[in-house]
Amino acid sequence: MARTIGFIGLGNMGGPMAANLVKTGHRVRGFDLVPASLDLAREAGVTVVGSALEAAQGAEVVITMLPAGRHVIEVWTQIAEAVPEGTLLIDSSTVDVESARKAHALAKARSCLSVDAPVSGGTGGAKAGTLTFMAGGEEAAFAGAEPLLKAMGKNVFHCGQAGAGQAAKICNNMILGISMIGVCEAFALGEKLGLSHEALYDVASVSSGQCWSLTSYCPVPGPVPASPANNGYKPGFAAALMLKDLRLAQAAALAAGASTPLGAEAAQIYGLFDGLGHGGEDFSAIIRMLRGTEGQA
Repeated sequence: MARTIGFIGLGNMGGPMAANLVKTGHRVRGFDLVPASLDLAREAGVTVVGSALEAAQGAEVVITMLPAGRHVIEVWTQIAEAVPEGTLLIDSSTVDVESARKAHALAKARSCLSVDAPVSGGTGGAKAGTLTFMAGGEEAAFAGAEPLLKAMGKNVFHCGQAGAGQAAKICNNMILGISMIGVCEAFALGEKLGLSHEALYDVASVSSGQCWSLTSYCPVPGPVPASPANNGYKPGFAAALMLKDLRLAQAAALAAGASTPLGAEAAQIYGLFDGLGHGGEDFSAIIRMLRGTEGQA
């Protein structure tokens, strides 16, 4: 069933996601602060409007894809007063769990349904419609959101109540950040020991070292043709975004009293890489710093 959707945040992720909703027959009104993003969205069939409030007015569903928790709270506070009771609000940003729960509270106070539904899969997944969505919220809200999430992604999981989607996202990406560092260290060591990239990949990819960071996103050119290593480490998933997620995980661990020493170390390593000016490179480019070659092409 075609629905009228307000989409706020049409950047590298939100733009392709909104375009996929248009492709599946939905009527999408979109807003972004960046003119170039609006131009691309317009070309994809999104009806571009002049403000977040205008995007939300008259929409059956409002989806936000924003940089941080404070932006989500600001926008949801604004639109909650403009939408009728029963409107479904979906946030697909990656934010802290506390902000996600505050957003749900704003929606509930307005008698709106709400879902936190962060994504995994990067810009490639956004364009291809193969994202993974991790959703938190009440069953009725998830039931309303699920068909739309499936129009933008391949895998959709209901992880629990308010904030559970964000919790799943930051835990997953902590695993990813840690595992990528481990894979990069192994390849850097293999190079020092005279082991070819292909030989290490062939062994590890079918042995106990096998993981997504190796077999889907191998950080050296050659073994996995689609990995950013074969494209000058163009993201993909930028190192600055990995750092953001690792810091969110550390904030959550501190609040929950959880011990995450490897997560803390990964955050420190990516913080150093970002501080050296490499936040815009793919997160797999961390291998350059581990080799001591981060300044080389």
